[in-house]
Amino acid sequence: MQLRIKATPNAKTNAIVGWEETPLAGRVLRIRIQAPPVEGKANKAIQVFLAKQLGVGKSKIQLQKGDTSRIKTFEIPDDCQLPDNF
Repeated sequence: MQLRIKATPNAKTNAIVGWEETPLAGRVLRIRIQAPPVEGKANKAIQVFLAKQLGVGKSKIQLQKGDTSRIKTFEIPDDCQLPDNF
């Protein structure tokens, strides 16, 4: 399953903000992440944060698109249930 994310790096804490409709990307999950957007640090931090929230190993979460963009597409296992706070 694909999960579209709008990332906000350099935040005070890691947090899920909630769902948002964007004109270009459609429905995205907004996430604030503490890591800076350099050398893939924010992407890696989002991967680890999502894995923890979903209760799966971080190797099961893969960045598909948006390596340098704020809008990212992650591939998550089909059998993952998104928590209510998503």
